[in-house]
Amino acid sequence: MRILSLALLLATLLTPARPATGVQVAPHASDHPVAQPGRLVVFIGVDISGSFMDGVYFDDSIEFLARYIHAHLNGLGGMEIPNAMFVGSIGGAKVGEAKTLFPIQSFQDRTVEEIEAQLRVIFPRKKENPFTDFNSYFAQVAEMVDSKKLILKPISIVLLTDGKPDVGGTRADKFRAIRLKPLENLSRNITLRVLYTDAITAKGWRNKVPRKRVKVWTQDAIVMTEWKDPKTLIPGRDPAAQQKFFSWVKDNVDFQPRLRRVD
Repeated sequence: MRILSLALLLATLLTPARPATGVQVAPHASDHPVAQPGRLVVFIGVDISGSFMDGVYFDDSIEFLARYIHAHLNGLGGMEIPNAMFVGSIGGAKVGEAKTLFPIQSFQDRTVEEIEAQLRVIFPRKKENPFTDFNSYFAQVAEMVDSKKLILKPISIVLLTDGKPDVGGTRADKFRAIRLKPLENLSRNITLRVLYTDAITAKGWRNKVPRKRVKVWTQDAIVMTEWKDPKTLIPGRDPAAQQKFFSWVKDNVDFQPRLRRVD
């Protein structure tokens, strides 16, 4: 009897307690992982000069940008959620004109359609702006990084532009007049992505713009338009389920180029 009582006692102690009726056990946090912001800081510049705004690719660039921002802010397809994001204009009515940089909160908790509508408010197509002032934009990026204490974080600068500089004389001089020096000491990992260019202009950015630490990646406009191919962005599918689109973005936009020094 003593042996039987001892066995029953051990069985009771080893049996896990069952929750009372109607009481739910909270799931472990790891059961539903939530993507958290990383260290990445993203600056997005949209060319508002007439040469790009009046061109055939401006609307396409805004439609793409809305999906690009939405995917990054929600960590879709494994994309890194930025620690900070700033969206502003490149160019204007005069050289050196300061522009508003809209923060990440301007786009968070919005659908793709809502982000696109916001972008069209920020970048109305009615304005006439003759200048594409890349140097002023880069100086403003450097100032924002310093004031927000974002130095040493990885930085991605995404430019939606035809890439044609207005400063300088000959074609080569125009590219050599682009100043990336204000960006050089911001981070050990800084990438400049110039999208919607043509092949010749892209080559100028890669081979002629002086730099030591900034990595440059370019993508031609004719390639950029492929993001909305029905085989890439599947019609009617939820934005979170567009795996082919996310893969296309990683290969063609968020690609990590090698560092190349140009004197």
